[in-house]
Amino acid sequence: MDRLVIDEPVEAVNSREQRSFYKKRVAIHPKLVFGRYRQIKWVALVVLLAIYYLVPWLRYDRGPNAPDQAVLVDIPGRRFYFFFIEIWPQEVYYWTGLLIVAAVGLFFVSSLFGRVWCGYACPQTVWTDLFIYVERVFEGDRNARIRLAAAPWGFGKLARKSAKHAVWLAIGLVTGGAWVFYFADAPSLFGDLIAGQASLGAYLTIAILTGTTYVFAGFAREQICTYVCPYARFQAAMFDEDTMLVSYQAARGEPRAKHKKGEPWEGRGHCIDCGQCVAVCPTGIDIRHGQQMECITCALCIDACNGVMDKVGLPRGLIRYDTLRNMQVRAAGQRPHIKLFRRRTLVYAAILFAVLAAILTGLFSRADLEVTVQRDRNPAFVTLSNGDIRNGYTLKVLNKSHESRVLSLSVSNLPDARLEVLGQKGLELEARPAQIESFRVFVQAPRQALEKNSTAFAFVLRDPVSATEAEHDAVFMAPRR
Repeated sequence: MDRLVIDEPVEAVNSREQRSFYKKRVAIHPKLVFGRYRQIKWVALVVLLAIYYLVPWLRYDRGPNAPDQAVLVDIPGRRFYFFFIEIWPQEVYYWTGLLIVAAVGLFFVSSLFGRVWCGYACPQTVWTDLFIYVERVFEGDRNARIRLAAAPWGFGKLARKSAKHAVWLAIGLVTGGAWVFYFADAPSLFGDLIAGQASLGAYLTIAILTGTTYVFAGFAREQICTYVCPYARFQAAMFDEDTMLVSYQAARGEPRAKHKKGEPWEGRGHCIDCGQCVAVCPTGIDIRHGQQMECITCALCIDACNGVMDKVGLPRGLIRYDTLRNMQVRAAGQRPHIKLFRRRTLVYAAILFAVLAAILTGLFSRADLEVTVQRDRNPAFVTLSNGDIRNGYTLKVLNKSHESRVLSLSVSNLPDARLEVLGQKGLELEARPAQIESFRVFVQAPRQALEKNSTAFAFVLRDPVSATEAEHDAVFMAPRR
């Protein structure tokens, strides 16, 4: 009798195959490790968090009519303050320069030392380290956390989990609160927040940042570094054979095997396959498999391995910062060397220097008085009853100082010209502190003094107190002869 075969529905097969492409996330419980790089990470964490939380409270005296918060993004006033630096909206090129510096700086550092930004200074890394520290306080180190996760729910587990999540939420709340303080006077906004009188936008911003900090640092963790952050995808383009990366010395460590005290080391590698490098890794990778996209170059595996090497009486450095070229050189029995100055790093350094020099030159040479001119186009000119020609202009005067100024207006390169400011007598223009003032100006010139139908001249504004001048080119139009 033939066997009856019933085909599985196509939808079920496709569903099963699709599920096989995805792996459920396995929770990572990094183990606490002690060593040089862990200490560097603690220092970086404390310094960076102190900067983030405390900077909005720093004061800087800019004189009257100016905010005294050292770092302030003044959206209503359309200004950015950074101590003695004040950036106006039309100076967006400074922001462009800073973005270029940040990008090229990241490429430069990555070409030298890999993803050290990710391992030590990235906000995701810093807050994740802080959240793991809190988790360790309430739930214990790695093994204790694993046991607690597998244990049935009871009062003890509920209390530990609840306390941990409460502190996480508190950190998220403080993080969101610190962010909004950069956009308003911190003491005033703090009082308004406590009294319930702050704007809805402030409360929404704090709520959003509280939630994202809580989710990203408490739950997503390495998933952000691996799947969300684009840098993980193109980091290899920054590396070459001379980039210093966290590397496992396979020539020394293999073949790996368990080791008991007193056993000889002949015929085997120095790696005792203890798994400590994996246990301390915040992204859960095994560095012995070579360079991987998930590695953030935090170097905690170096601390863990060095501790094991000390215990078994072997030299440190089985896992170390090293270059691909040096590992090949060591395997060949030759002397390694570090090559920091390479074509790639020199190009990055040159771009950084050029952009920083341009930014600093612009900042320290810019004037605190600017004028722009817009000529009337309809009509282009007016012929007066006495035969003179008159053009109309709109002057925009930007007073970047924090004091009122009385400016004298004149023109150059336009013989026998007469000026009139609409709505006022005389040619004295009053500019309020840190404001843009608009003036309607008429320029009148005798027809016989104009040799062409288009004459280039310039408006000149002068501050007699500071002897500051601002000039802007313009064109005087007349009928053809």
